[in-house]
Amino acid sequence: MTVSLARKNPGRTTAIPARPEPIEIDPAETALIVIDMQNAYLSKGGYLDLVGFDVSESPRVIEAVRRTVASARAAGLTIIYMQNGFDDDKKEAGPESAPVYHKSNPLKYMRANPGHKLITKGTWDYAFVEELAPQPEDIVIHKSRYSSFAGTNLENVLRGRGISRLLVTGVNTNVCVESTIRDAYHREFFAIMVADATLQAGDRSIFDATVFNVERFLGWVASTADVCAALDAASTGKGQS
Repeated sequence: MTVSLARKNPGRTTAIPARPEPIEIDPAETALIVIDMQNAYLSKGGYLDLVGFDVSESPRVIEAVRRTVASARAAGLTIIYMQNGFDDDKKEAGPESAPVYHKSNPLKYMRANPGHKLITKGTWDYAFVEELAPQPEDIVIHKSRYSSFAGTNLENVLRGRGISRLLVTGVNTNVCVESTIRDAYHREFFAIMVADATLQAGDRSIFDATVFNVERFLGWVASTADVCAALDAASTGKGQS
């Protein structure tokens, strides 16, 4: 069975061969969410690398996201880049009474290493990786918490554009990606995790746990190859229902 909904433009739909079942999307009602593809999370010398996480798989994930963005752009999807970090004086982080003060690894690292500015607006760490610079027509939304919905106008942007489907890519699989998909589920969005276009913070078992959670409880899981093939078919008018 293919998951389907009433669409504004039923002639433009395409089916993505996802798990646990295929899911139909209409490009006009679908957004690609690109989460935190920043030097902090993907580059040597960035925050994750500094605190001891392996970023050696970054080139593969950057390429997978780049391919997904290109296919999404050609198919006419809304493309939204999320950019994680704090203002220079860290007011967005909140005081010591806020949980993020204690759980944010960048904040802990900066307190232990004065002079470092990790995921801080205006820094190299905060910037997007060179290969994935947003285009003028893309939407860029700043966030200071794990979920792309927490404290942002993302939901308003999606509702205003009549979007019901989300393709979700980016980093980190088990933190900001999973948090975003959980919040999308509770806001009645259909989220499709492009699994190999994400990168976990931790070993492979961490990635597998998020894939399990999304597939069984929160949304759908698909590969970059299958998503791009479906989007390419939509952009050329082939394979549409």
